[in-house]
Amino acid sequence: MPKMKTKSSAKKRFRVRPGGTVKSGMAFKRHILTKKTTKNKRQLRGTRNIDATDVQRVYAMMPTA
Repeated sequence: MPKMKTKSSAKKRFRVRPGGTVKSGMAFKRHILTKKTTKNKRQLRGTRNIDATDVQRVYAMMPTA
């Protein structure tokens, strides 16, 4: 039986917290920032919790998490 591997893209984007929730960075803050308002860019800082409907998908990509 082969090993179950973690998706490399998932381990770079997500962290599983001790309570089982999954945190990630915010989307839409990488490039083309000149046309975005300062308020919008400020609100995209920090991290967020993944929605409960997507947590099982993240767990499937990260079997050892």
